[in-house]
Amino acid sequence: MFKTILPFANGSVLEIGSGIGNISEFFLAHKINITLSDYDDIYISELKSRFSKYSNLGGILKIDLQHPEFASYYASIKNKFDTVILLNVLEHLKDDQAALVNARFLLKQGGVIIVLTPSYQFLYSSLDKELGHYRRYTLKKLGDIFTMNNFEIQKKFYFNLLGTLAWLYGKLLKLKSIPSGEMRFYNKLVPVGKFLDSIFFNKAGLSIIMVARKK
Repeated sequence: MFKTILPFANGSVLEIGSGIGNISEFFLAHKINITLSDYDDIYISELKSRFSKYSNLGGILKIDLQHPEFASYYASIKNKFDTVILLNVLEHLKDDQAALVNARFLLKQGGVIIVLTPSYQFLYSSLDKELGHYRRYTLKKLGDIFTMNNFEIQKKFYFNLLGTLAWLYGKLLKLKSIPSGEMRFYNKLVPVGKFLDSIFFNKAGLSIIMVARKK
């Protein structure tokens, strides 16, 4: 995932919804100037514990994309970032359009947003519900939301075709969590997954990656 989105991340980067920093760690290790954020105090504490030592860390912020007074509450970081990244965030938010508008507020003019979301509503399952997902997306559905909110789409493609089969397996078995054995097995197949994405030209996959520029 990191290698796929890295070419689109430039300048000062803000990651919204960093969680415990699984992807953040790669950005910091590659000396990219990145600011981390989450709305959960427990995650923020974990991020500070893990990453405060990095000289290229721009800061660790508490950001809630659903804050009812977002523009006034976060006025100090308006138009501050060249790149904003949301990886597996939009599907957790009840009002995804408002979240995009608020993310746009933080971007410089011409800045880029990188979003990764789960794909295909037909894959929605007990796993999604347990993870707090409101929805899954298609390229068109996600693209329409971006266009309506004054973004110019630069790239859009599916990601992780192999994961689609794994998620369907979980849906058929009505799993509410991913068993550790299945997860270890899937991790061993990552090289196969990369190969499948390349030969099918990212025309299908468990996730969507969309890159768009602020008009």
